[in-house]
Amino acid sequence: MQRRQLIQTAGLTALALSMSLASAQDSSKFKIGLILPMTGQQASTGRQIEAAARLYMAQNGDTVAGKKIELIVKDDVATPDVTKRLAQELIVNDKVNVIAGFGVTPAALAAAPLATQSKTPQVVMAAATSSITEASPYIVRSSFTLPQVSVAMGDWAPKNGVKSVVTLVADYGPGNDAEKFFTERFQLNGGKVVEKLRVPLRNPDFAPFLQKVRDLKPDALFVFVPSGAGAAVMKQFLERGMDKAGIRMIATGDVTDDDQLNDMGDGALGVVTSHHYSAAHPSPTNKKFVEAFQKANPKMRPNFMAVGGYDGMRVIYEALKATKGQGGGDALLAAMKGQIFESPRGPVYIDAQTRDIVQDVYLRKVEKKDGQLYNVEFDVIKGVRDPGKAK
Repeated sequence: MQRRQLIQTAGLTALALSMSLASAQDSSKFKIGLILPMTGQQASTGRQIEAAARLYMAQNGDTVAGKKIELIVKDDVATPDVTKRLAQELIVNDKVNVIAGFGVTPAALAAAPLATQSKTPQVVMAAATSSITEASPYIVRSSFTLPQVSVAMGDWAPKNGVKSVVTLVADYGPGNDAEKFFTERFQLNGGKVVEKLRVPLRNPDFAPFLQKVRDLKPDALFVFVPSGAGAAVMKQFLERGMDKAGIRMIATGDVTDDDQLNDMGDGALGVVTSHHYSAAHPSPTNKKFVEAFQKANPKMRPNFMAVGGYDGMRVIYEALKATKGQGGGDALLAAMKGQIFESPRGPVYIDAQTRDIVQDVYLRKVEKKDGQLYNVEFDVIKGVRDPGKAK
């Protein structure tokens, strides 16, 4: 045991030492290590965030406060062991100033101890479990949390004809958050949760779960699945004729992902979701963002992952400007806290205490506009903090 502790201590000491030498070795560059799932089940997340990060750089230049910005993209296949290895390589070998990305919660958590030990800011652009920012004092989040968007649906559904629900979530951190916070709010508003179903994160088969829902005959099915899996749920929901059986689908916005929505077909029309971003958000800032994103990526529509990457790059750029290019990890972190700005999603700010994002949450319905499917906003809850940290 003592030998193992000595080895771990030596490794962490080496990591800290490498960081202290970093600025002296290449002070003209500012390196951002972007760790994303570029292949595998969550590949759409990686593609969206990388595309948005590169768009931000194209629009705002690759030199900030005298530093040349270098973006180093690594594929972790959404596997925590790979994430941890890549984070260590980026910090020790590449001597990055910031690590960012993190498509799923286990990946963000795997990198957190390295961020703490090396005092490297970790900007989480996707992963959405509430507790992530508590895993390291160096984590800042530019995406969202599942409690933020789940509570809104727990308020809306009982007021709109939904008295009984079955929940269906991916069985990991965000899914557990979505289930917990939706259920608590739905029941508080007088609704009945008939059953709670959890689907494996890896290679999920929704068919037996959806058949069980059909047999239970609730008013609605509440769904959370990670970005990229929504089309499969929608397809199987419709194949089983659940809509025709009078079971409504309500969900967090991951399910009607803008990146996949047109592929779901007209069966998705009328599905109501709660989320923090839609490509159809009517603000001038968003219209410019969508136009620029699609011009740079002709076969893609930006989704909520893209806006998390775009805003994450803004948080990094503005922190570098605020420190006049001189700040180390602690100074950069301090400059990230409290940032207030107009995002394509609407007004946001980084809460200085929690290092989490505060933002508007929208209720949306899938509608057809100009021959395409969009999540059209019809209501908004302003300035939503993460309910998971409310206590």
